[in-house]
Amino acid sequence: MKKSDITREIAKKRGITHRKARLIVDQVFQAMSEALTRGEKVEIRGLGTFKIRKKPSRFVKDPRTGVELFIKERYVPTFKMGKLMKNHLNSKGK
Repeated sequence: MKKSDITREIAKKRGITHRKARLIVDQVFQAMSEALTRGEKVEIRGLGTFKIRKKPSRFVKDPRTGVELFIKERYVPTFKMGKLMKNHLNSKGK
């Protein structure tokens, strides 16, 4: 599912214009992005939790050439699925 699909679903289910739905989706994603940038976690009950994790700098070896490369420390987003979502997904095949 893409962002445009989410927008279309919201517009259809709420009976609002596509433009208004897109504005809502953009604002939600912007708020989530800003919270993660500040180092906060974003918890959406029933879905899961988004966090930023710091990966330390390290040396890696290029598998093709064997040359050792240095990768600087960086921050990466992580997602941990919530219990309700996990149960929902695992009950699909039954």
